[in-house]
Amino acid sequence: MNAPTAQHLLAEVDHRHLDALEEEAIFILREVAAAFERPALLFSSGKDSCVVLHLAEKAFKMKKAGGGFEGRLPFPLLHVDTGHNFPEVIEFRDRRIAEMGERLVVGHLEDSIKRGTVRLAHPLESRNGHQTVTLLEAIEDNRFDCLIGGARRDEEKARAKERIFSHRDSFGQWQPKEQRPELWSLFNTRIKPGEHFRAFPISNWTELDVWLYIARESIPLPHIYYTHPRQVMRRKGLLVPLTEVTPPLDGEAIETVDVRFRTVGDMTCTCPVESTASSAADIVAETLQVTVSERGATRMDDRTSDASMERRKKEGYF
Repeated sequence: MNAPTAQHLLAEVDHRHLDALEEEAIFILREVAAAFERPALLFSSGKDSCVVLHLAEKAFKMKKAGGGFEGRLPFPLLHVDTGHNFPEVIEFRDRRIAEMGERLVVGHLEDSIKRGTVRLAHPLESRNGHQTVTLLEAIEDNRFDCLIGGARRDEEKARAKERIFSHRDSFGQWQPKEQRPELWSLFNTRIKPGEHFRAFPISNWTELDVWLYIARESIPLPHIYYTHPRQVMRRKGLLVPLTEVTPPLDGEAIETVDVRFRTVGDMTCTCPVESTASSAADIVAETLQVTVSERGATRMDDRTSDASMERRKKEGYF
């Protein structure tokens, strides 16, 4: 008997749960727009933020007869640029924003370095953790009172503790023991001056849900999410991409491997996985078989300790 193809597997998946997840996410997005004065949508061009952006278009725009949406979102998009992003991702970000005609606010980590609020131990140090400073500066400069993000509870243990509306104190810090109860989809969005919220419309989605939705809705993504040849080094069980900020260590061999990225972040800490998946349907088939979360399989910064993400989140991370 022939093995089922990715398209056959996709056709056999019951998509009705996606309708419920979509409805919940749109409700949360509209709740943010109603409850806050100056919200913004975090947009990194990663798959999760692309899904949230698509959901926001469904929530606030008119659908055109020939496909696509018309109108403007009731909030700007915000990206924290470390200066070490994959070039393909930045190119996609700028092209997508231009197509949509939306306002993009970019917080540059290089500006934080120039101001002296971020100090690097050495030029090739990972800038991922330092994004927190730039993010909090962007919040203060633009007086944002709620940031909409694409974090999901299945990604990592600390994110599993998050509420959908995550309160941050006047220092931008997350206190996991002081999060507000969320019963029957009733959200307490009251804040004091200087405080803000992070809202996560796709908290209850899984990586598989995201890819099923991308396939169903034909959501555009940076091409590095799909298979492509890339030079890598094998390091501590990960495939480290060869870039100007991730050079090979002494004795390391450089290989060219067919890979794709499961998640996209700073080049200094984000690794691809071996894959020949060239479409969302192919990735759905792969995701049905994986046993390691995307961050566990691809993020070097999450391997420093079991509590590394929680520590960063307490400091104000996404």
